[in-house]
Amino acid sequence: MISLIKAALGSVATVCAHAHPNGLLHSHLKVLTAGLKTLEIPPNYSDVVLPDKPKLTFMNKVPNLKKVQKEMKKLRDIQGPTQTANTFTTGQYAIVAMGGGYLRWGHIEMMRLTINRKTDSRTTFALWRFSAPYKPITRKGLGQRMGGGKGAIDHYVTPIRFGRLIVEVGGKVELAEVEKVLTEVAKKLPFPAKVMSRETLEAFHQAQADLEKNNQNPWTFRKIARGNMLGIRKVLSPFDLKNHGRFTGKFYFPGRV
Repeated sequence: MISLIKAALGSVATVCAHAHPNGLLHSHLKVLTAGLKTLEIPPNYSDVVLPDKPKLTFMNKVPNLKKVQKEMKKLRDIQGPTQTANTFTTGQYAIVAMGGGYLRWGHIEMMRLTINRKTDSRTTFALWRFSAPYKPITRKGLGQRMGGGKGAIDHYVTPIRFGRLIVEVGGKVELAEVEKVLTEVAKKLPFPAKVMSRETLEAFHQAQADLEKNNQNPWTFRKIARGNMLGIRKVLSPFDLKNHGRFTGKFYFPGRV
């Protein structure tokens, strides 16, 4: 039996060696040998350590205070860039706020349930990058006349500024595995938000720096405001002078230099 198999293999090799270059057998062998691919090396997650509690924790709807003082609107809480929670800590991907706004408890619960249900806690962890709702929002009942003092506290919110990381996600996963879930959450937030990784966030800041460095227009907002051209300082606020016109209230202008 072994001798028959060797004889058959030898005959096939002889036929392959003497086959015509344009023959059927030669073209068939050529197709088989041309299917080699160079696959990418999978990422190494040996240095990733999952925390003891990988899921998003529950946040209180009302702050734990004996007596909460009523506050004014303080729109400056959501204006301009954030100075805290604007860089990554232990995660690899995050939802970044591209504008200012107020997060209510319903938004927080939506994010917690969506991310915890649609991600695997054995390979993925998530953590909050903001505090629980603490700012009181007052509201008067229907049918009440004007006056009579400030209304009663209706609910609590968390102010968010531009550039703040809302939720940070990491673990033994790639961006494609969690991007769909994070994008679904970002679309439901009360302000524009974007899903970014460490590399994407660094490239975003680098693009803004390159835009300022390679700007060909000599008349920038900073130069016009400092020179008080046409008396523009009369209509500019300290907020505009500090941020060089990149923000109008809670809105951000990415192309302004």
